Amino acid sequence: MRLFACPTCAQPVYFENSACVACGTALAYQPDDNAFHAIEPSRLVCENAGLAACNWFVPEGTTDAYCRSCRHNQTIPNLDDPAHLADWRKIQEAQRRAMYSFLRLDLPMPTRIEDAVNGLAFNILADTAEPVMTSHDDGLITLALSEADDTERTRRRSAMGEPYRTILGHFRHESGHYFWDRLVRDNPDQLARCRELFGDDSEDYDAALKRHYEQGPPPDWQGDFVSSYATSHAWEDFAETWAHYLHIVDTLEMAQSFGIGIHPDADDSGALTTSAVFDPYAETKIQRVIAAWVPLTAAMNSLNRCMGAPDLYPFVLSPSVVQKLAFIQALVHGPRNPV
Repeated sequence: MRLFACPTCAQPVYFENSACVACGTALAYQPDDNAFHAIEPSRLVCENAGLAACNWFVPEGTTDAYCRSCRHNQTIPNLDDPAHLADWRKIQEAQRRAMYSFLRLDLPMPTRIEDAVNGLAFNILADTAEPVMTSHDDGLITLALSEADDTERTRRRSAMGEPYRTILGHFRHESGHYFWDRLVRDNPDQLARCRELFGDDSEDYDAALKRHYEQGPPPDWQGDFVSSYATSHAWEDFAETWAHYLHIVDTLEMAQSFGIGIHPDADDSGALTTSAVFDPYAETKIQRVIAAWVPLTAAMNSLNRCMGAPDLYPFVLSPSVVQKLAFIQALVHGPRNPV
């Protein structure tokens, strides 16, 4: 993610803006050129803009009702309920941020209408008698509407013993399962390498999760996994690592958009120094990404502690995890050997 500029007055525009706060120009985001443009009669905005739930144009040259993010929505909650509408707006913001990354990486994600077998779709469901479980099933990603409630999400994070839980994180994690199906499952070479790094995906999934919740992760899990949940099954290890790759490249893009460089006076060794300027989404060398990421997270975590807040990135990237991130990076950049 990056800062954008108003096409009228050149003032900064944030990704969620639907108007320039400086000059008042009505704006919408155009994924095709990754920029905000003034809304004109000749340009169609997403139908969900009328609900203050989207700020994207529809694909240029079409008369589609929905933008490239919203057209993946399969089921939405009852929006006649004001509370549902408010929560759904929050989830749509996170969905568009996730879609931004997918589009920047040019990942394959047809809709269910375009490809009934391999299409990507989202179900955003309100809890009823049974709570909704966040999940992925053959291209259908389901999220609980209640995840938009900060108190409820914090309760769930605490109950699950998680150091991090966000709506955007859910989209990124569950998309890892979808893109494993699209990029790994049917590619023998990628599948073989993936199994070398992440383990045997043919292991009984339900039994593996049951064991994880009953016994917890192995005591030395941080040497090989980015999170304790990643230890539960090879699919979850891949999805967790996939999500972290998206966390990293997207945050680095924003840091560089702000011109952030890290040069601590106390760092004589240079281990916490970086002024790298490159496109994280286009970068194909994982060590260059990690060399920029580690100093940035040290600075972000230190700033959070000064505010009495938890670390923004409470994770350790061991050499084994970096190797897995390298596989993800190579995977999204095409048919090249992982490094």
